[in-house]
Amino acid sequence: MLRISTATIVAALALTLAACGGSASGGAAAPDRLDPSADLAEQSLTISNWDKYMPADLPAKFKAKTGAPVTVTKHVTNEEIVAKLTAGGDSGIDVAFVSGQFAQALNEQGLLEPIHADLIPNLGNLYPEATRLAYDKGNTFSVPYTWGTTGLCYRSDLTGYTPDSWNDLLKPRPELKKKITMLATERWLMLPAQKSLGFSANTRDKGQMDQVKSVLVKAKENLLAFDDATFGDRLKSGEAALAEAWDGWCPTDRKDIKFAVPKEGSDLWVDTMVILKSSKNKEAAHALINYILEPEVHGWAAANILYKVPNKLAMEKVDPALVKSHPHLAMPPGDLLKGEGLVDLGEAAPTYTQIATEVAAKK
Repeated sequence: MLRISTATIVAALALTLAACGGSASGGAAAPDRLDPSADLAEQSLTISNWDKYMPADLPAKFKAKTGAPVTVTKHVTNEEIVAKLTAGGDSGIDVAFVSGQFAQALNEQGLLEPIHADLIPNLGNLYPEATRLAYDKGNTFSVPYTWGTTGLCYRSDLTGYTPDSWNDLLKPRPELKKKITMLATERWLMLPAQKSLGFSANTRDKGQMDQVKSVLVKAKENLLAFDDATFGDRLKSGEAALAEAWDGWCPTDRKDIKFAVPKEGSDLWVDTMVILKSSKNKEAAHALINYILEPEVHGWAAANILYKVPNKLAMEKVDPALVKSHPHLAMPPGDLLKGEGLVDLGEAAPTYTQIATEVAAKK
């Protein structure tokens, strides 16, 4: 999946709520009264998800199990699905996959149904740490699907040393200049500079963000590229020696490619599942999430997209050979939670967009 800016979400939500007669100040919605004995075969579901982010046969298997048909629509970015969900009226979507900070923003505007834990007994399969996520403590309006962190992905035979700091990207050794890539998506473009300066990844302080911009402008002089998609291929070919990377996208199945979390710390990103308040099929929506949390189903994400899942029973079923070739899969939840959880930036989001735009345009 692609991780995209939150810059437009506040404005989009405010406009939508105003158009619908709601308050832009928002507020979480009260739970509806749901029927635990509802006939799921009388309901149908529409899911919006990233392409290839769940098993292709999931709709057919869920229908065979419950009788509820499932239609899957796809979105490329968080912004795309948020725009659809905030366009006014009924989007027709029952369950959406979004990143955690986007779920937080949607919930604060009353667009999500609170999670009815009694209808999702498989919540018990989650690690205890999965209830301590910064954007939704206690999983009150979302259920985490995948989680991970960001760090240094490098060719050990080309760096000549073991990188361990964000400054290895920002202030590289002479021999690595123009052999480094960084992520272009706003939150992760900012992350190395924020952490190297000792700032929060969620900072809203303009003075701090001015310093972040200064560091990034200087760092750009030594970069090969900003690259969210092909950094792994660049490392394999030798065009790049060091890249900022999401853990699951670092191709550590090659013995000469390693992944490390910088000593200054990193983030904790989460992709999550939410149920729309506008859904008329909320019992089936809860049943779907419960089904996804079954170890054999949830474990598919770890085995096929190489992202950790916050499901203890699912992770215990991951092939040990796969974990050996992709060591990030073995990161304990406690270590993962040492990363700073990303939350919605609210009115500070445009500042991040402006800095990213200016850094990208700088010659």
